[in-house]
Amino acid sequence: MSDQLDSLWADFATAHNEEDGYLLATTISPEPPKHDPARLYNWQRWTNAYSVQTDLRYKLQYNPVLKLDKQEASTWLEVFTAHYAFTGKLLAAEEAQNAGKSREADWSAVYEAWKEVLNALHRGYSRTDFAAWTIPCLYVVGKYLRVFAIKADANAASQRDSSVAFGELQEEEDPYGAASKNEKLEDAARQINRIFALCLSDRSETVLSRKWALYYTANLLFKTYFKLTSISLSKNILRSLAAAGTDIPPISQFPKAHQVTFKYYSGVLSFLEEDYAAAEGHLTEAYALCLSSAQRNIELVLMYLVPTMMLTRHRLPSRQMLSQSPVLEGLFLPITTAIRAADLHAFNAALEKEEEEFVKRRIYLTLERGRDIILRNLFRKVFLAGGFEAPKDGEPGPGARRTRIPVKEFAAALQMAGAEVGDGEGGVDVDEVECLIANSIYKNFMKGYIARDRGIVVLGKTNTFPGTGI
Repeated sequence: MSDQLDSLWADFATAHNEEDGYLLATTISPEPPKHDPARLYNWQRWTNAYSVQTDLRYKLQYNPVLKLDKQEASTWLEVFTAHYAFTGKLLAAEEAQNAGKSREADWSAVYEAWKEVLNALHRGYSRTDFAAWTIPCLYVVGKYLRVFAIKADANAASQRDSSVAFGELQEEEDPYGAASKNEKLEDAARQINRIFALCLSDRSETVLSRKWALYYTANLLFKTYFKLTSISLSKNILRSLAAAGTDIPPISQFPKAHQVTFKYYSGVLSFLEEDYAAAEGHLTEAYALCLSSAQRNIELVLMYLVPTMMLTRHRLPSRQMLSQSPVLEGLFLPITTAIRAADLHAFNAALEKEEEEFVKRRIYLTLERGRDIILRNLFRKVFLAGGFEAPKDGEPGPGARRTRIPVKEFAAALQMAGAEVGDGEGGVDVDEVECLIANSIYKNFMKGYIARDRGIVVLGKTNTFPGTGI
């Protein structure tokens, strides 16, 4: 039998002899390596379902180049047997899809076959048949399990829609039933969680531990839970990692890619829980770790860091920061421009224009609080326009800044900025104006108090608008 898989077995042997986990992972990857693009087709033609175990046993147990003990060789036999069955399902689905017969592409079967590869690897790690350097194999099975689950669910959904289009009777969907719209992805979350638990429970010394796969697996779970909109389940991951404490190596020792993703999701979770101080910390760290070439990562991090810092520090992003992504510039530049100009009308228009995207990202309500900054800037302009008191007798130069300002001056500024403070009869609703001023004072955007009996606002003489230098 001519060996069409010299490259695969050469990579497998080299990976074991050099303990190269990433090279080893390419031997079971559903995507062929660039140096061997026909690997999956050659792998499928190399043997058949009846001879696969015999042929694999010869390659794994009687190969003089490999130095595997009998137990590890037996476990790899399980893995590659499952992988062979999977490859047949994958190639059949891809061929059907490429031929325009997407309804015949059985991605559900592909998912189930890949899950068997995961199960075989899971058994091997549970029996400690595999060394810690092989953990990139866990990365591959977890990553593609999620990919195939999404494809399977999408294919099932399109078939359901097609059935309705062709007039087939469709039973009413049970939202609590087993066959949900994300059946495979929900199952994938459970399987990836098994890998997470497998790594977390490893009691080997740090250098030889599976714990080095923890953050990659945690990130996969974050992505899966967010896709399922089961964000609350993500907290279980954080609790498990926190409970492990010093049993886990410091996150700074993990690959930067793992750190960035973990910090990003931790920040988003804090953001959604309205713990903006924690969100700022996580997202700032993620942003600092991003490579300048990783434009997509920078965009995702800033999507939440920008509104967070607007809220925590009342700080607007620079034009240079937003220019890193056309998407960010399109979404945030009109808002920041409106805030700087204290233009409520422009701010409301910018929010309304991108409302759908902001709601989808769950940042709409946070951005809405930008109105507080606009009001602060507006009231600050009124204060500056008020000028100075007349100097006291004998004192040189201008007097102190005017700190007693009529409420009607604030009302005029609000009307010019587009605030809805009218009384419906062409006048001004003074109560509404005073309410906006009181809110700014309460939120520490300005210092002072309202003297209602005299119709004036008495502002502090120093640090009147905290954080603005005035």
